Amino acid sequence: MQFSQRLQEYIQTIERALDEYLTVQGCTGQQSIVEAMRYSALAGGKRLRPVLTMEFCRVSGGQPQDALPFACALEMIHTYSLIHDDLPCMDDDDLRRGRPTSHKVYGEGMAVLAGDALLTYAFETAAGAAQNPRLTAQQMVQAVGVLAHEAGYFSMIGGQVLDLAAEHKQLSYEELVDLQDKKTGGLIRAATQMGCIVGGATAQQMQAAKIYADRLGLAFQIQDDILDIEGDQSVFGKPIGSDEKSGKSTFPKLLGLSACRKMVRELTDEATEAVKVFPSSDFLIELAEQLVDRRS
Repeated sequence: MQFSQRLQEYIQTIERALDEYLTVQGCTGQQSIVEAMRYSALAGGKRLRPVLTMEFCRVSGGQPQDALPFACALEMIHTYSLIHDDLPCMDDDDLRRGRPTSHKVYGEGMAVLAGDALLTYAFETAAGAAQNPRLTAQQMVQAVGVLAHEAGYFSMIGGQVLDLAAEHKQLSYEELVDLQDKKTGGLIRAATQMGCIVGGATAQQMQAAKIYADRLGLAFQIQDDILDIEGDQSVFGKPIGSDEKSGKSTFPKLLGLSACRKMVRELTDEATEAVKVFPSSDFLIELAEQLVDRRS
């Protein structure tokens, strides 16, 4: 199967599942929160993290459909993090994916609740995989444990804490890498590790997947920093120059654009080399290459 065909099949499967999960069925007056959740969760995007979850399951020898509840749970957590990241008390952004941010449409209170609801529903969604007879209790516990760890204060939330503390300060290279390894890298790591767990990967493959995630996550963030300087807002989907406006430390500010482009290339090469331990790594290699040249 061609890369673009597999990618579109994954995205369509994920979006159909999210549409089915986020339903007003059973609501008795609180339908408005589902509307707010759906507004952000179904707003498009690359679906990078859930795609990685399903593909790592496949290349580990499993059936991608078995990883779908974990993939959707991960996308819900990613979406909640974006809703909260855009709030006035955080980055105070007005646009996300080319549309007004959640708090601009529904108000700050409802945006906070929409994020909270997506976070808690993510774990209910992941727990639903227990109904799958092909998954063992150990796989379930391991996968949910990875999701909780990488979404929590050791990783993504911890990165956001470091990000807030770093405003209007110049971080060192090591500090900036640590921040982004947590804030951006955490959920990408979760995607690869959950896919491997569900697919039955070996210890060597799990380690290779982690290297891929770590390198890809850092390359992704550096490219994001580059696009915040020279991207097209109509393509990027959010205001250009927001990092400079908020006084954030970024890789281009620290290293310069030329060095950053070189780093993105080197990190991508390291990521693609790592996943060659899998019998079928073409899709993961092509996905990494696509992210190097992305404009959004």
